[in-house]
Amino acid sequence: MLKAFPLKLELRGNPSRAMTYWSPVIAIVLTMLFGSLLFLLLGKDPVAGLKVFLIDPFSGKRALSELLLKSVPLILCALGLTVCFRASIWNIGAEGQFTVGALCAGAMLVWLDVPNHGISGGFGLLLMILAGILGGALWASITAVLRDRFNANEILVSLMLTYVAQLLLMYAVNGPLKDPNGMNFPQSKVFSDEFMLPMLIHGTRLHIGFVVTIIAALLMTVFMTRSLRGFSLTVGGIAPHAARYAGFSSRNALWTCLLISGGFAGLAGAFEIAGPIGQLLPSVSPGYGFAAIIVAFIGRLHPIGAIFGGLVMSLLYLGGELAQSRLGLPSAITGVFQGMLLFLLLACDTLIDYRLRWQRQG
Repeated sequence: MLKAFPLKLELRGNPSRAMTYWSPVIAIVLTMLFGSLLFLLLGKDPVAGLKVFLIDPFSGKRALSELLLKSVPLILCALGLTVCFRASIWNIGAEGQFTVGALCAGAMLVWLDVPNHGISGGFGLLLMILAGILGGALWASITAVLRDRFNANEILVSLMLTYVAQLLLMYAVNGPLKDPNGMNFPQSKVFSDEFMLPMLIHGTRLHIGFVVTIIAALLMTVFMTRSLRGFSLTVGGIAPHAARYAGFSSRNALWTCLLISGGFAGLAGAFEIAGPIGQLLPSVSPGYGFAAIIVAFIGRLHPIGAIFGGLVMSLLYLGGELAQSRLGLPSAITGVFQGMLLFLLLACDTLIDYRLRWQRQG
C-alpha cells in the first residue's frame, strides 16, 4: 500500500502578501538552478552557462545597453497586457499587434523615403510612431469588435490574428514594400537615417525609445492607480458584478483595454524597425508579444513591475544568444528558459493562496 505524500497544500485564510512579491524572485532563482541542471545534461559547464546568462550581459557599456535595448519592446507590450489582464480581458495577441504596428510604421517610412515629399526628419518620425500605434490599436480592435458584437472568445481571436498578421507582413515584404534593389530578398529597403530614433548613448544601439518606455510606465501607473477609469478597469476584473452595480461599463472596459494594449504593442513594433533593425523583415519579432505575457505576470500586473519583468526577460534573450555563440547551444535554449520561468512562476503563485503543510505518517 502506497504511503500518503508527506506534503499537502492547505488553503490560507487570506492570500499571502509576501508571497505575491516573493513568488517571481523564487521562480527566477529556481529557473537558474534548473538551468544549471540542464547545462549538465547537455554536457556543458553549468558555471559557464550561468555566467553567460547572469554576468556577461552586464559586462561593459555595450552589453548593458543591449540589455536595456532588448527590454524596450518587452516592457511596452507588457504595459498594454497589464491593463488587459487586470480587467480580466485576455489579450494573447500582442505579437500580432506588434507585427502590424511594425508593418504600418515601416510602410510610413517607405513612403517618407520617397524624394520631394517635403517632410522633415522630426515630423516624419512622429508620423512613423503614430502609424505604429494606430496599426496596433486597429488590429486589436478586430478582437474587440468580435468579442463585443458576437461574444467571440478574445483568447482565440487575438491569438489567431497573430498568424494573420505574420502573413500580412510576409505579403508586404514580398510585394508592395519589397526593396527593388534587395537581390530578391523578402525585405524593405533600409530606412533613411533621418527617420531613425536618436541614440541615447554614443557607440551603442540604445535609442530614445527606452526613455519613452520608462515615462510610459510611470504614466500608466498613474492611470491605473489614480484615475477613475483605471479604477473601474481593476474593479471590473476583480468583481464584475460590483462594477456593473457601480455603473462601470464592461463594453467600455473591453474597448479601452484592447485599444491601449494594441497601441502599446504597435508602438513597440515601430520602435523596433526604426531602431535596431532599420528595415522591415519577416523576422521583425523573435516572439516579444508572447514573452510579454510572462513579463506582465513577473511584474505582478503592475506597470512598474513590468520594467523589472522586462529586464529579466531581456536577460534571458541575451543569455540565450550568448549561449549559442559561446557554448554552441541551440537557439531553442531561450525558449526553454522562458518556458521554465513561466511554469515555475505559476507553481510559486500557488503558494499565494495555499501553504505547504507536513502531514504525519500514521
